[in-house]
Amino acid sequence: MAQIDAFFKLMNEQGASDLHLMAGQQPVLRIQGELERVKYKPLDNDSLKAMLYEIAAEDKIKVFEETGDVDFAYEIPGLARYRANFFQQRNGVGAVFREIPTIILTCDDLGLPKVIKRLATLPRGLVLVTGPTGSGKSTTLAAIIHEANRTRKDHIITIEDPVEFVHKSDKAVVNHREVGLHTRSFSAALRGALREDPDIILVGELRDLETISLALEAAATGHLVFATVHTSSAAKTVDRIIEVFPVSQQQQVRNTLADGIRAVVAQTLFKRIDRQGRVAAVEIMIGTPAVRNLIREGKTFQIPGALQTGKKYGMQTLDDAIMLLLDKRIIRPDDAYTKAEDKSRFLPFVKNPPADFTEV
Repeated sequence: MAQIDAFFKLMNEQGASDLHLMAGQQPVLRIQGELERVKYKPLDNDSLKAMLYEIAAEDKIKVFEETGDVDFAYEIPGLARYRANFFQQRNGVGAVFREIPTIILTCDDLGLPKVIKRLATLPRGLVLVTGPTGSGKSTTLAAIIHEANRTRKDHIITIEDPVEFVHKSDKAVVNHREVGLHTRSFSAALRGALREDPDIILVGELRDLETISLALEAAATGHLVFATVHTSSAAKTVDRIIEVFPVSQQQQVRNTLADGIRAVVAQTLFKRIDRQGRVAAVEIMIGTPAVRNLIREGKTFQIPGALQTGKKYGMQTLDDAIMLLLDKRIIRPDDAYTKAEDKSRFLPFVKNPPADFTEV
């Protein structure tokens, strides 16, 4: 057993999502979204480096020493998998580990709206799951892929950095590819995937123009593509995809995206007050003809209105989702106010609104 495994067991016992280890500081756990220090001596650089190097492959150590950063996955059989990031900081080395449960929760387990489960049945197109870091994007995508794996006789390819949730082939055939280990880059793997008879492709993150171009091409040529983007709403996600391209190409990209988009799921996590754990508030945009026309015509500022009028298709705004959680007394009014788009709507529920001098 590696020396660091004791911290992972503590992490699991405490229900923590993340473990922070930094030279010169005590270990820190993120529990229900908040950081809490572990009662342990501050870690010195040499002992922490030895602890970290014990679980890293030689090629990963080489990358870390050459660049100052490296990502990989680590697994303790019977406990969990972990997404690891090593980095250099002022006092020496540091590392952050995100726990990835070995048991994949279903859409029903997660309490997601029913329309999200139905995304696994789509024959083709592009589905984007968005949100800030730590908002549960990977968990939601894993639930959708799990549903497709359980119900479809298809070939599923995942391209991730690193591989997080591991799906065992059920009705579908599932292949996991890790950037840096099995392929050079997201774009190289995505280009290769188009020649590997895929039905469903999961791209861990749309990071650059080339990867986004290939994802749009895959969706346009009859594949079902799932991917994540670091944006906070459906409208901003559409803008983000288009703005990556040169201005001269943007109208063409609008047309391609409008034809291929099937859904955007934008989510953020809240700490629950009714019981232990966290819950996601989810904005859902479905690629109806009306929404596609707004994208094609560059009127993304009207997308929130389309979400309001498209409730019969399963659409909802983030603020409506937050209000529902607030009405059910699942989350705190202060948290609802802080993360809402239209804060005035939540102002009556807050006794002492958090001060934010940037908002007039």
